[in-house]
Amino acid sequence: MEKFFDVGKVVNTQGLKGEVRVISNTDFPEERFKKGAVLYLFREKSEPITLTVASRRVHKNFNILTFKGYNRIEDVEPLKGGVLKIPESQQHDLDAYEFYYHEIIGLTIISDEGEMLGTVKEILPLGANDVWVVERPGKKDLLIPYIADVVEKVSLEDKTATVHILEGMLDE
Repeated sequence: MEKFFDVGKVVNTQGLKGEVRVISNTDFPEERFKKGAVLYLFREKSEPITLTVASRRVHKNFNILTFKGYNRIEDVEPLKGGVLKIPESQQHDLDAYEFYYHEIIGLTIISDEGEMLGTVKEILPLGANDVWVVERPGKKDLLIPYIADVVEKVSLEDKTATVHILEGMLDE
């Protein structure tokens, strides 16, 4: 069975003409949500629904989408809370030092001095660079900016990343 990856979540309806509000979980919203794109909506305890994007516009922090054949609020109401995904076959190759979020989440973070710091639990897309949220047992989360001065090496094979800790990063 093919593997699927999250690209967004339907958080609400918008208006009466079948629009939904989507919070993006992709670095490529223009591509993933463009007219004609095929997405799969996953909900608990039901088969995925295949949806074709009819339109997209951006409003505040949301992607406002419509889907072919879903023209009224009554049509899209059941989609609320669903997670939009793409199959692995729709992912494309990234440049060197670029990674998909699902490749980074779960990595073990090790300092360049050999100290195991924790595991990446979340990625915050903050404009100029992403910030990795590292869960540390019994301690406050560590925030690691994904910049060359800090992230020295990412090994997807070993499921690790080596980082250089700058002054002040480990302040408790």
